[in-house]
Amino acid sequence: MTRAQILLVDDHPTLRQGLAQLISLEDNLDVIAQAGSGDEAISLAIKHAPDLILLDLNMKGLSGIDTLIALKRAEIDSKIVIFTVSDSESDVLQAIKFNTDGYLLKDSEPEELIEKINLAIQGEFVISSPLTKILARSLRPESKASSPLENLTQRELQNLKLIASGKSNKDIANTLGIAETTVKVHVKNLLKKLGLKSRVEAAVWAVEHKIGH
Repeated sequence: MTRAQILLVDDHPTLRQGLAQLISLEDNLDVIAQAGSGDEAISLAIKHAPDLILLDLNMKGLSGIDTLIALKRAEIDSKIVIFTVSDSESDVLQAIKFNTDGYLLKDSEPEELIEKINLAIQGEFVISSPLTKILARSLRPESKASSPLENLTQRELQNLKLIASGKSNKDIANTLGIAETTVKVHVKNLLKKLGLKSRVEAAVWAVEHKIGH
């Protein structure tokens, strides 16, 4: 059996190792190399020509999007799938704009992740289940959201409700069972979507708009 070769790109070594171990359990998949930066990813992609590149979005130095653009310009034939904590609509649509082959969330269930990886290798566009609504909205550009809340993902709305109840990022992380760094990403995204500058403004906004627990 020919094993599909995968390049992992993420600036967190622990996450890369965990993902590599998960993938190694599959008979048809093989992690050929790992990169901790966008520049390293480009070099390794040229060297190994992997079947699939799993690319983090928020990296130090060259960002995931910039790396994606550079890989496309280098005419790398590998399938390139964004692998990130961000479920921001703007991030998803920007990745699609620059011809990514998929967009998967890091909190995906292992079974779903492996399934999506295999589908991407076969040439299908893949996206995590919670993000399908974003795709649907992007296909209807004429339909405008009647409320700013409609621009928020389910996870961002959960964060907003918990901010309104006075919880810190650490408390929110514990409540939702996610990493505190992930909470920070969600808070940053929801503030941007609502046009707010701080958590305090977000809490006040939530109260004014009767965003309950």
